This record gives sequence, C-alpha cells and structure tokens, in this order.
Amino acid sequence: MDSLVRLGMDSDTLPSNAQNTTHASAGSVSETKDYFVERNGVRFAGTHLIIDLWGATNLDDPAHIDAVLREAAIASGATILHGHFHHFSPNGGVSGVLVLAESHVSIHTWPERDYAALDIFVCGDCDPYKAIPLLKTGFLPERVQLAEHKRGMVG
Repeated sequence: MDSLVRLGMDSDTLPSNAQNTTHASAGSVSETKDYFVERNGVRFAGTHLIIDLWGATNLDDPAHIDAVLREAAIASGATILHGHFHHFSPNGGVSGVLVLAESHVSIHTWPERDYAALDIFVCGDCDPYKAIPLLKTGFLPERVQLAEHKRGMVG
C-alpha cells in the first residue's frame, strides 16, 4: 500500500455493504442478486457513458478531481470501493479511477488543453446520468460531449 501512496493519491473506502449476495439467516443458502438491467425490453449488464469535457477547469488537482468524482458516483447511486489518482508532470494531467461495487468511474485530464475524458460504467439500479450535473459543477466545462453504450446486451 505504501508504494501506491508514493506513486499517486490513493483513497480507500471499503463499505461493509459492498456485497452481491443476500443471506436470509445463518446456515441458509445465500441468494445471488442479478445486477443486469432491463430497460425498454432490452436486458444488459449496465450503462457505460463516455464523457468529454471541453473548456473545463480544475483538471490538474487530484484532490479536487477525487472529490468531484466521489460526489458524482454517489449521486448515481453507486458504492465506492477504492480510488486511485496519479498526477503527471510537467503538464499536470491526472489519471484516476474509482472502483465501484457496480463497476467504475475513470478520468484522464489534459489541463493544457482544458480537456477531460471520463467513463462512467454502472450496473444495477444506478443511473449514471445523475452524475452529469455534478461533473458540470465541479469542472465548469464550456461543452460536454456524451455517448451511451449498453454493455453486455442479452439476446
């Protein structure tokens, strides 16, 4: 763990409720929950948003980025398991990820171009679109490009 902290900013949050099974009582068989989503008659693993922020600010501050992404993940209904952010030099870009019980949020920034590339991939009851207003507030982009991909489509 010390080597990770030296390489970049490492943040751990491991909630006790980050399980994908439910237990009725001691000694009983556990029931596995299915986190696949069904929307408009389509069944799939989860929603993956690809987000480009142009004309954005605060892209060279790992602590700020960590805080904004945490708020965004929580707003989407996700459970944060672990986070790691690395600050590059000399340009000051940041690459980072929040590992979620429901998948992940990642970011790569180019502060010299006022640009950030983000991925939000969630399954289950999470709604990644609820993260967008927090990203806008935290990074103040002039323009947002957004694409959605349904991962793991069944049938």
